[in-house]
Amino acid sequence: MTETGLRARILRREMLCGTFVKTPSIEIIEVLAHSGLDFICLDAEHSGFDRARMDSCLAIAKALGLNCLVRVPVGSPSEILKVLDAGASGVVIPHVYSAEKALDVARASRYGHGGRGYAGSTRSAGYATKTMPEVLAMTEDTVVLGQIEEPEGVDDVEAIAATPGIDGLFVGPADLAVGYGETDMNAPIVIDAMRKVGDAAKANSKSAVTFTPNMNNF
Repeated sequence: MTETGLRARILRREMLCGTFVKTPSIEIIEVLAHSGLDFICLDAEHSGFDRARMDSCLAIAKALGLNCLVRVPVGSPSEILKVLDAGASGVVIPHVYSAEKALDVARASRYGHGGRGYAGSTRSAGYATKTMPEVLAMTEDTVVLGQIEEPEGVDDVEAIAATPGIDGLFVGPADLAVGYGETDMNAPIVIDAMRKVGDAAKANSKSAVTFTPNMNNF
């Protein structure tokens, strides 16, 4: 793992700032590369990133040295594989509601028996210019964030946070509010759930991550 890489910084629990990108435009990626943000996250779950536009945006981000995560639509091995092969710095996995799910997505995100499939001809492998040991070593820098957005995920959060290969827990306050039958992300039950997730992340030396609509929420 590179000491200055995004995953190393996440595991050190540094205060980082990024943004979701919901418009599949390479020009937006170019602008954000000059923003000083620590990372961006292409939102393939809730916006219009098809495979071609995802590939283009990841190519620009990689060329400009911008850490780029992808929130995949589902945490399936195939969805994880295609964005990592295309050069994503890591993945944000929705609906990680159990330790079993956490283990499955962590395994699918990294090389090894039963894990990410190997291909030496992809962008992430330098289009066949990297050796197998070099490609396999990139596993150490792959970021995996699990979204806690259901009450079941909050209930099992200690086990999820303890799962090897999960680097951080992303709390989805809007989905949590809906799951708890609330209409306000600041409802006490949601705040308590977010605090529980943060405590579990800290206890397991993982990062706690969340979304804020504006600076007033800090």
